[in-house]
Amino acid sequence: MLQAERRNNIIQELHIDGTVHIEQLASKFKVSAMTIRRDLAALEKEGQLVRSHGGAVLPESMAQEVPYQTKLSSFKEEKEQIAKKAVELVPENSRILLDSGTTNLEIAKLLKSRRDLVIVTNDAKISMELLHSESTVISTGGELQKDIGAFIGTHVQEMLRNIKVDVVFLGANAVDLTDGISTPSMEKAYIKKLMVRSARAKWVIADHSKFNKQAFAHVCTFDEVNGIITDDQIDDQTRQQLEKETNVY
Repeated sequence: MLQAERRNNIIQELHIDGTVHIEQLASKFKVSAMTIRRDLAALEKEGQLVRSHGGAVLPESMAQEVPYQTKLSSFKEEKEQIAKKAVELVPENSRILLDSGTTNLEIAKLLKSRRDLVIVTNDAKISMELLHSESTVISTGGELQKDIGAFIGTHVQEMLRNIKVDVVFLGANAVDLTDGISTPSMEKAYIKKLMVRSARAKWVIADHSKFNKQAFAHVCTFDEVNGIITDDQIDDQTRQQLEKETNVY
């Protein structure tokens, strides 16, 4: 098969499935993975796709960072449902790490009446929500991400390298059944990786709108976490496929 024909076929497959994977393409076209990587790089330069961890997606399917105020009003009932499930997984006298985001804000609202916890967060809104909590609350501090409300930067990274917690609730911008969890920026991905390393129990929290999407920077695969907590609006097929990979609540 000629190079141009192969690349046209890649684009056709991408428009059918929404995502393509290097190893599958290499097997299908009987070429090396390096050849497919070159094809994807060339097609990305033409603006026809965006390369992701292990493959590529259509540009419009890439999850982007959403301003805090927009997220606050999106899928509120679903996030409350997720929060109720999540707090059931918080043991007494435990150390909890709440990633930034509005779903974790709902978890914070349910935890703030407890007196037995140490709660660490890199989210300004969550810190304020816990202002009058009887539990110990620790904010990572750092550079405040404008319009998002998350703390980022080396200060956050250094703190996360030096703590150990019992449970982390990890926010997810995008969840892909093949590639796992991803987020729009390399820096946010690195912070989330450090969160995963710091915790004994690792739970991803994601409402149904986050599934079958990819973002720019890879965070982790399903075998690196204990499971995913989601809402009951996730479609049956996605749930069944996800349950083959990890625990789903």
